[in-house]
Amino acid sequence: MKKYKVTLTPEERQQLRQLISAGKASAKKLAHARILLKADASPGGPAWADARIAEAAEVSVATVERARQRFVEQGFEAALVRKTQGRPSRPRKLDGAAEARLVALACSRPPDGRACWTMQLLADRLVELEVVESVSDETVRRTLTKKRDQAVAEGAVVHPARGGRRVRSGDGGRAGGLPPAPGRGAAPGLH
Repeated sequence: MKKYKVTLTPEERQQLRQLISAGKASAKKLAHARILLKADASPGGPAWADARIAEAAEVSVATVERARQRFVEQGFEAALVRKTQGRPSRPRKLDGAAEARLVALACSRPPDGRACWTMQLLADRLVELEVVESVSDETVRRTLTKKRDQAVAEGAVVHPARGGRRVRSGDGGRAGGLPPAPGRGAAPGLH
């Protein structure tokens, strides 16, 4: 006997059939709808075994078991939608204060002997300054790109004067796909 027995009401069964026939939901939601219909042990329901449902829905047996469990423990809607994550899988490397330090550092004069900051130099400097224990150049790039996008959305973008400092990726390219500064390298009137 199954530990989690799915018994659908006629309304729930009809709702699942409509969901499947419309085909407008996510693949996961449609798969879970098929699982619940096949697992239905109410009178007139197919009450298939988990292995048979898994094969028909092209999912693992564990997925079928979890869908059954969520239906019984949390209800009809919970069995169809993605479980909300209680906390992030991994804590953020850079909090608000660390992001502010990164932006300030990126806007500062680059180290002696360097024309501009690279993502790796910024990451290394954050570790030197003990802002973070460790951080990758990719995290630095994503953070600066995010901050740039926020500044553009808020209308707080200031174009540096000629000879202004720039942030470059490790290969010397512009950080985060930034366009060239106005008047640099492009013919007048071309963008």
